[in-house]
Amino acid sequence: MAKNLDDVLATLPAKRRKKIEQRVAELATLKDLRQAVERTQQDLAASLGVGQETISRIERRSDLLLSTMRRYIEAMGGELELVARFPNRPPVIIEHLGQEIAPAKKRRVATGKTQRARDKAAA
Repeated sequence: MAKNLDDVLATLPAKRRKKIEQRVAELATLKDLRQAVERTQQDLAASLGVGQETISRIERRSDLLLSTMRRYIEAMGGELELVARFPNRPPVIIEHLGQEIAPAKKRRVATGKTQRARDKAAA
């Protein structure tokens, strides 16, 4: 007969169970986070200027753009932080990913004509 998770956890020492419960609490879904801050999909959609169905799709996806994740978290009043962890090194906080960057100035396209030729053609 198969054991369920509760039965397996019940056999573990209390210290180990507590550590597992803490880790589970850290691994929350976007839906869990939204519910924890007592926001509905409609509330969040209004904050982001999208429809409720968009929030539903975001919460079901397993692969999101960082900019989408950042906007979702910020709409709930949080802040997204991306940390890279390497062996034998301290964690590195990666900044500016998923942030909107001001668009570059439009570049003039060379036409091969001098200003005088362009003025003459315009007249």
